[in-house]
Amino acid sequence: RLQKWKSSVSTQAKMPPCDFVPEKYESYPYERMQKIREQNIVPSLRTYYKKPLLLHQGHMQWLFDHKGKRYLDLFAGIVTVSVGHCHPKVTMATQKQLARLWHTTNIYMYPAIHEYAEKLTSLFPDPLKVVYLTNSGSEANDLAMFMARLHTRNFDIISLRGGYHGGSPYTLGLTSLTPYKHGVANGFGCTTTMLPDVFRGPWGGSHCRDSPVQTVRKCSCTEGACLAKDQYIEQFKDTLNTSVPKTVAGFIAEPIQGVNGAVQYPRNFLKEAYQLIRERGGLCISDEVQTGFGRTGSHFWGFQTHGVVPDIVTLAKGIGNGFPMAAVVTTKEIASSLAQNLHFNTFGGNPLACVAGAAVLEAIEEDGLQKNSEDVGTYMLLELAKLRDKFEIVGDVRGKGLMIGVEMVTDKDSRRPLPAEEISQIWEDCKDMGVLIGRGGLYSQTFRIKPPMCITKRDVDFAVEVFRTALQKHVERAA
Repeated sequence: RLQKWKSSVSTQAKMPPCDFVPEKYESYPYERMQKIREQNIVPSLRTYYKKPLLLHQGHMQWLFDHKGKRYLDLFAGIVTVSVGHCHPKVTMATQKQLARLWHTTNIYMYPAIHEYAEKLTSLFPDPLKVVYLTNSGSEANDLAMFMARLHTRNFDIISLRGGYHGGSPYTLGLTSLTPYKHGVANGFGCTTTMLPDVFRGPWGGSHCRDSPVQTVRKCSCTEGACLAKDQYIEQFKDTLNTSVPKTVAGFIAEPIQGVNGAVQYPRNFLKEAYQLIRERGGLCISDEVQTGFGRTGSHFWGFQTHGVVPDIVTLAKGIGNGFPMAAVVTTKEIASSLAQNLHFNTFGGNPLACVAGAAVLEAIEEDGLQKNSEDVGTYMLLELAKLRDKFEIVGDVRGKGLMIGVEMVTDKDSRRPLPAEEISQIWEDCKDMGVLIGRGGLYSQTFRIKPPMCITKRDVDFAVEVFRTALQKHVERAA
C-alpha cells in the first residue's frame, strides 16, 4: 500500500532565471479568499490542487502566487495564453484601445473589427474567408452547429467519443466525456462515433500518428497502408449506416483532442471521414479551439496537419491570449444561410477583443512562436519519451508541437489507467517543485502539457527533470 502521502519533494534541477519582479501582493489574506470561494462562488467551478494556488501575477511563461513564489506554467490557463502572460505587445495595444473606445457593437463600423477580420481570414485557405466573432469556444461551436443545420437543411451531427466541444446545453450533445454530462435532456440530433485512439483503442501501432513519438504498440502496417485507420473508418461507416439518416448536417472533430489528453488519430483518418460526410450532404467542422494559432508547430491550423480543408472552423482560447473572444470562420455561401434572419451578438468582435486578437497575431509572427512550438515541442516530446522508456507507469507520450499528452498507466501491457490518487501525488509534487501541469482524459489519467508558446528548451530541461523526480518519488513510495 502507498503510505499516506505528504509532499516534501525537492529537485536538483534549477529553475531558469527570470528578471521579472512581481508587484507586492496587497489583496485579502489567503484564508479570506478561501471563505469567499466557499460562500460566494459556485461550487461547480473547481480548483486544482489540495491547497489551491492563489495567483497574483503573470509574465510570459511564468506565474507568481500571493507569496511571490514563481511557477513554470505548462498549461497556459487551459491552452489559452498563447503568446505569454501579459505579453507587452498585447498589453500595450489593449491599454491604448481601452482609452479610446471600448464598445459600440456591430450596428456601426469601427476600424478594429475590419482590420482584424482581414488579418485573420488572410491566414486561411480559400474559400474560408468570412468570420463571425463571438466570446467563447462553446458559443463558437454552438453557432457552427446552427450554421451547418441551416445551410444543409439537415439535422444530425456526428462527433468523436472523447471530444470536448463546449459546455452549453447545445454543444453538450457533441461533447463526449461523462464528467461534463448533466442529467438533463441534451444532444438531440447528435451522435457519437468510435474514437480512433491508437494507444487506448482496439487498433493502433507504431506508425499511425503524425508525431515525433509513436505508441509502444506493435502493428503490421506497411509504408502508406495503416490497418488501424482502415478499421476505424469501418466503424465510422457503421455509424453512418446505422445511427443517422441518409443525409447529415455535419461532422465535428478537433485535429488533436484536447480535454481528452492530446489524443491523435491515425494519419488520413480525418481525410476519409470528411469525404464520407460530404457524400451524405454534410459539412465538416474543425474545432481549432486548442490546436490553432501555430501550436502544432508544423502548421498554423491543426486541420492543415491532416491535409484537409473544412467547411467551418471554430477558434477560441489562444485567439486572444486570455481575452474572452472566439470566432467561426467559414465560406461566404455558408455564412449567408445565417443572414436569412437576424442573428446578432452584442459583444462579439468588440473593439477591445479585435485589438487584442490582432496583437496576438503580430506577436506570433514577430516572436517566431509557430517555429518555437515546433522546435521546443519536438524537443520536449523526445525528452518525455525517454521517461516513458524508463518508467513502467508512463504509458504513452504523444502530440505535436506544444500540444502534448503523457498518459499514465499501471503497466504498459494492460494500459489500465493509473489510479487517480497516485496521479494526484505526482501532479502535486510537480507543483511543489514549481511546475504547473494540466490533467485530462476519461479517467483524468493524462497529463496535459500545453504551455505558452514562448517557452524555451531551458524551461523544458527544468520541467522534464521535475517530472522525472516526481516519477522517481512515486516509484519509491510504491515500493
